[in-house]
Amino acid sequence: MYVTQGTFSYLPPLTDDQIKLQVQYCLDQGWAVSVEYTDDPHPRNFLWDMWGLPMFDMKDPAAILLEINRCREANPQKYVRVNAYDATLGRQTTALQYIVQRPDNEPGFRLERQESHDRQIRYTLHPYALDRPAGERYQK
Repeated sequence: MYVTQGTFSYLPPLTDDQIKLQVQYCLDQGWAVSVEYTDDPHPRNFLWDMWGLPMFDMKDPAAILLEINRCREANPQKYVRVNAYDATLGRQTTALQYIVQRPDNEPGFRLERQESHDRQIRYTLHPYALDRPAGERYQK
């Protein structure tokens, strides 16, 4: 299963040059860029682990790509994404977000059915990756 989250999720993976161009676009808009990673890409898990702090003062896309690559090297079997924050409205708003790395194996999700009071039936998504302990979730 190919997890689709954020901008460009239906496109083939971006190359480093394309990522750098997107980062340059973000910087041209005055947006701060940050890098995040996770091994649980559940759609409701929008708070991923941060790779350092948002790079508010960094204006060089090559330096930001270096941080992205450092995050990739430290987390080779996790999802890594880039966020761009727009603070022009006086609050931190995600303006652009895209995945720049995926694990080799993406097992997907299953739909779980739960019966509750008054014969109500609820459904929830459960990622197959969470059946394994952290650090082993995407090994074949």
